[in-house]
Amino acid sequence: MTVDLSRAAAFLACHGRVLDRRRFDLLVGRTGPDAVLAAVDGYRNPDGGYGWGLEPDLRAPESQPAGALHAFEVFEDVAPLTTPRAVELCDWLDSVTLPDGGLPFALPVADPAGCATFWAEADPSVSTLQSTAFAAGVAHRVAAHDPAVAAHPWLERATGYCLEAIAAVRERPHAIALSFAIRFLDAAHDRYPEAANLLERLGEFVPDTGLVPVDGGSEGETMRALNFAPVPGTPASALLRPGVLESELDRLAGRQLDDGGWVVDFASFSPAAALEWRGYATVQAVQTLHRAGRLDL
Repeated sequence: MTVDLSRAAAFLACHGRVLDRRRFDLLVGRTGPDAVLAAVDGYRNPDGGYGWGLEPDLRAPESQPAGALHAFEVFEDVAPLTTPRAVELCDWLDSVTLPDGGLPFALPVADPAGCATFWAEADPSVSTLQSTAFAAGVAHRVAAHDPAVAAHPWLERATGYCLEAIAAVRERPHAIALSFAIRFLDAAHDRYPEAANLLERLGEFVPDTGLVPVDGGSEGETMRALNFAPVPGTPASALLRPGVLESELDRLAGRQLDDGGWVVDFASFSPAAALEWRGYATVQAVQTLHRAGRLDL
């Protein structure tokens, strides 16, 4: 299957956020890192965290762990360039981390308009593996090119929490938490020797097809192989049957719609979020195919 980049660009021009348009332009060489960093700055708060709907289903302005995930994704995009915003984000995360080293699923919001119930009603006093792993996992990928992030005490605290929480797992976690935990271990693999054994143990809950249905999700919502190992040849990819990732990459390329964009298989909580997720998914699809060697940009 082939991907039509011009149609993808047209879809983003019609429907995408400025941030996703800038991320796409960076991927295809139409703009530089400064433009992407300027776009993500629009979601930044004075406390150093990110809110304002950077996580499309969490539209409240307050800084959130989910906003940190998406901001770190941008800081990974601009590698090898580094930005002081990454360390400032680590500082903010350190300030909201709970005593056990974990992050709550979400922090309180003053106005839940446009926010998914699971965000708006989260308990801010309880650490969760999902939020800690999704923030720390991508932070480790940023740390691979940013020594200041690698050395930040928050990342050490969050990593310790995740390693302990994963070691304590005895039953299969929720599919989304499982995918973020696997990707965390994959990212931490080179710096933390214990991650290899934990990846093997946690990998027992991942079928070699990579297909894990999402309990409580939309009809057909499923974590797939690329949610666990988006890049072939990584430690996490060894959990999957040979050929599965190649098949999933073919499937991903074939899911570009006639309007040029991709879709997600989960429900959105506002019309704006539905379009924003499509823009995000479109950038992620092109990026995943490129990093896997399927697209020469």
